[in-house]
Amino acid sequence: MTGPRTQPDDATRRTYLAQERTLLAWWRSGLAALAVAIGIGRIVPALLGVSATPFLTLGVGFGLLGLSFVFLGARRDRAVTRHLATGRFEPLDCRVVWAMTAAILLLGAATIVLLIAES
Repeated sequence: MTGPRTQPDDATRRTYLAQERTLLAWWRSGLAALAVAIGIGRIVPALLGVSATPFLTLGVGFGLLGLSFVFLGARRDRAVTRHLATGRFEPLDCRVVWAMTAAILLLGAATIVLLIAES
């Protein structure tokens, strides 16, 4: 076995690794939203044979949501890493949580309405 051994109670190491997993979750969410953007904006109108404009608009919304996840995840990772280095913790700003929640609810509702209207 090579390399330094860590103690089983090394909470700092586990905390940093958890933060890395959290960053990856932000990125996965961003990539998923970008995939939905392509599906809603390009694939759905082609499959349904309907006007692409409303679906394209909705796709752009999901694309912006995806980019927001990537940006906010990177920003959060930087803030948490900085705070961990000084032994502090700063919870995620509730305004970010509510803004992302509102965006997801709005885009989800718009998707449902648009799909029903076009069927």
